[in-house]
Amino acid sequence: MWREIADREAGKTRPNSFKSRVTSGLSSDLQLSNHKDIVSPHRGSVNSLQVDLTEGRYLLAGAADASTAVFDVQRATEYEGGGAIAKHRHVFAIDKQHRAAHKFAVSTAIWYPIDTGLFITGSYDHYIKVWDTNSTQVVMNFKMPGKVYRAAMSPLATSHMLIAAGTEDVQVRLCDIASGAFSHTLSGHRDGVMTVEWSTSSEWVLVTGGCDGAIRFWDIRRAGCFRVLDQSRTQLGRRLPVLRRSMTNKVLYVRAKKFESIDTTSFNMKKTVTGNGAKQQSALGRTPGKGSVKPRMHPGLLSTQDRATAHYGAVTGSRVTEDGMYLLSAGSDSRLRLWDIESGCNTLVNFETARLQTSKPIQMATSGDSRLAFVPCMTAVKAFDLWSGETSMVLRGHYENVNCCWFSSQDQELYTGGNDRQILVWSSSKPHEDVSVAEDGDNWSD
Repeated sequence: MWREIADREAGKTRPNSFKSRVTSGLSSDLQLSNHKDIVSPHRGSVNSLQVDLTEGRYLLAGAADASTAVFDVQRATEYEGGGAIAKHRHVFAIDKQHRAAHKFAVSTAIWYPIDTGLFITGSYDHYIKVWDTNSTQVVMNFKMPGKVYRAAMSPLATSHMLIAAGTEDVQVRLCDIASGAFSHTLSGHRDGVMTVEWSTSSEWVLVTGGCDGAIRFWDIRRAGCFRVLDQSRTQLGRRLPVLRRSMTNKVLYVRAKKFESIDTTSFNMKKTVTGNGAKQQSALGRTPGKGSVKPRMHPGLLSTQDRATAHYGAVTGSRVTEDGMYLLSAGSDSRLRLWDIESGCNTLVNFETARLQTSKPIQMATSGDSRLAFVPCMTAVKAFDLWSGETSMVLRGHYENVNCCWFSSQDQELYTGGNDRQILVWSSSKPHEDVSVAEDGDNWSD
């Protein structure tokens, strides 16, 4: 650390590079926090967590007892142990006593990306509700055809206010907050949709994973999906093996020689002369017409692509990296796969063995530099190196299965929720100072 500080002061390291190195070191040394404690009011398993994207201050949680709570993770409610432990109690909570609350488990809870004035919840009672944070009242209701597994809003959107909803129905529905109605539906999955994730590089691209094992990419401006991931299509399969190519070329060469030995005069070739010149017909006396050309089909409707699967079982989790170039997916086959989004290929990163939940979707997280992936693995959270697949660390603290993770890049902390009704905070054991990059200035500037 001191060497890094000396290099920064000497001008050998740029401020942004120094910040990324320090934060990367903090995220790779997480342990159960001994100075911050979140007091959970939930009486059911915690299914969803998210820190707001604007201030990075308020933590939103949804639980199986149909309750939703908001916590201020930067300002403590009270202190214990002589001020050593900061207790964070909920700012407000909505439970079944609220007249507009959900009737069944809250499966997903997300913030409105623009500000903290709104938040969205989805539940097994077939409803997606949009809440006013200040009044804690429902301002909009969307009735879905089945249980809501996941809902998501694009953090980049400037042209639309759409909520993508994955339910036990085969269709993905887009709910428009601006109009209060469904924008349109996306059809293609053959079973329920357990994960929905917006691209971090385009506001129009949506990624969905279903119980049919398929991961589909959608451009919401056009009909049909434009890509279906295939686990057998890898980056190693772009070129044929050398031996196979040589055999293929040899067969083509032999066929060409045989064709040249045939007496072409045996064919009854005819010529027809028109006013525009001569046109040679085929051996059957017909000119190839437009009907002989293979009709173009939408990529999402090709039979070979349409039935491709990314996992041998349901897709239970997905996470797009911060740069929008890679997608991490988890399945009920207890497999993790990393996909190159541009080519749609499986990168073949061999993630170490992990036991994953199969009965419900899980919420994964990545560190700010997208180097580590935090995955709920039964009662523990495993941090995998995203590029090698090796287990960097195992976080144990929950007494029952972990359902959700959220990494706060601002505080360099990880929040996890599980079936034990607890929300745990994981932070670095290293003491650190504020590494925010100060703007250039002087003592006399305004």
